[in-house]
Amino acid sequence: MLSGKKLGIIGAGKLGEAIAQGLMTHGVLSASNILCSVKRDDSIARVKSKLGIDATLDNVAVARESDVILLAVKPQNVERVAHDIRAVVQPSQLVLSVAAAVTTGYIEERLEKPIPVVRAMPNTPASINAGMTAICKGKFATKEHLSMAEEIFRAVGEVVMLDESLFDGVTALSASGPAYIYVVIESLAEAGVKLGIPRDVSTLLAAQTTMGAAKLALETKQHPALLKDSVTTPAGTTIDGLLELEAGGLRVTLIKAVVKAAERAGQLVKK
Repeated sequence: MLSGKKLGIIGAGKLGEAIAQGLMTHGVLSASNILCSVKRDDSIARVKSKLGIDATLDNVAVARESDVILLAVKPQNVERVAHDIRAVVQPSQLVLSVAAAVTTGYIEERLEKPIPVVRAMPNTPASINAGMTAICKGKFATKEHLSMAEEIFRAVGEVVMLDESLFDGVTALSASGPAYIYVVIESLAEAGVKLGIPRDVSTLLAAQTTMGAAKLALETKQHPALLKDSVTTPAGTTIDGLLELEAGGLRVTLIKAVVKAAERAGQLVKK
């Protein structure tokens, strides 16, 4: 699908670089088929040295020369970038945005042409090829455009296709989700320290346990409740720990945290 096409990344920060690296590592695109724009002169040499791809300060040049234009800029900069590139972007191209809280309609309106737009909501583990990305298409994009976006984000993790109306929830759950998990890891590690385990070992125990539990859930596809029960023996240690979690309201607190974050995402959205 992407073979032979040119990808232009506008805003080659951590996520943009991770996507470029993932595409090259998986053989989806070669370095010669990726171009990016950066903010500063010193970043041009850094990107060239690190990734082997060409970089420029000129967003317009990137848009003009690309088949797929990835907007990897902050939400507040989308309007300016769209204004900069709208004279050169064509309906034959695909605009792919990872800007949080910016709808496909917002971008389409500012490009002032029937440009195919796909919106993506990745998360930070994409930087180590363990991301979770949701994608949706705008009114001018086709299933083929969605497939191209899916191929791009499969290079840095897993991908799901969802209706754009669900993206506030996606932002709250999977995009913000790593922060919630880090709180869990930190808390488990602190408990280990309280019990006399060295901090570095305690952090390793907590992080590896979290990763292993997540991997087991993904690979077995069993309901988390069943996996939890498989660890919980009658009158054992785990059930006492779970009782404390229930008493402390962990379950409802996590649910409320995601719902609250989704409400905030809805307030920030640019339609």
